[in-house]
Amino acid sequence: MELNRTPVSDHDNAVLSGDIPVFVLWYGRFTPAQKVIVTDFLLSLSPAAQDTPSPSVSQWWSTIDRLYLSKADTAAGKNARVVLAGQVSDEACSLGKHLTLSQLPALAMRARPAKPSGGVALVLTADDVAVEGFCVTRCGLHASDDAQTNNAAYAWVGNPARQCPGKCAWPYGAQQVAPPNGDVGVDGMVINVASELAGVVTEPFYQGDDRAMTACPGVFGKGAYPGHAGELLVDEATGASYNANGAHGRKYLLPAQFDPDTSTCATLV
Repeated sequence: MELNRTPVSDHDNAVLSGDIPVFVLWYGRFTPAQKVIVTDFLLSLSPAAQDTPSPSVSQWWSTIDRLYLSKADTAAGKNARVVLAGQVSDEACSLGKHLTLSQLPALAMRARPAKPSGGVALVLTADDVAVEGFCVTRCGLHASDDAQTNNAAYAWVGNPARQCPGKCAWPYGAQQVAPPNGDVGVDGMVINVASELAGVVTEPFYQGDDRAMTACPGVFGKGAYPGHAGELLVDEATGASYNANGAHGRKYLLPAQFDPDTSTCATLV
């Protein structure tokens, strides 16, 4: 897929590099099985997972270093290694089940320790929690809380299983392909978590619509076109489709990344 060439430029935002602690807040009810799908994905991002067969989640994450961070100066040139630093649950939904975007920074603060030292707060909302704009204009988002420190980056992703599986869990929600972990909603969440975490790291290089993870919508493999995710790997045992191997034998589907050097969408398969 050919795209218009967009030069890489730094917009003076803080670049996340080196070890990036991720603090997860589970808002609403998630089963233990659902949680481990996501946490295994976060663990899979670390390049230390050398026993994982190719193509792997860590290879996908290392593409960010190659395409973006290696082009930055000084500290930004260090490899960005995601570290799962902590988890907090709010199963009772203390702020209710209808959230506005303005409430997300407060939830992100709850995910962090009392004295945070950078990193990313990841707010994950359950399938019965409605968030402003969810399924209509977004499946997740990432931002920084200007009221806090420059390091107060956060991301939010919702479980689309009940509300919009055909949009925010695509291509799984459209029943084109089977999810590798047997959960349409959470497998879809992983796709969006990957996009938002990558967006947090590459944010300094793009603004507006020209971003590393939004320039290639719906592309997961070679030969992709609107309505077709591309050529994917298929698990012989389950028939599920994926493009990346992860920790503990997990399999995931990860979105393409925009390659500014070739103006194409870089995929694992």
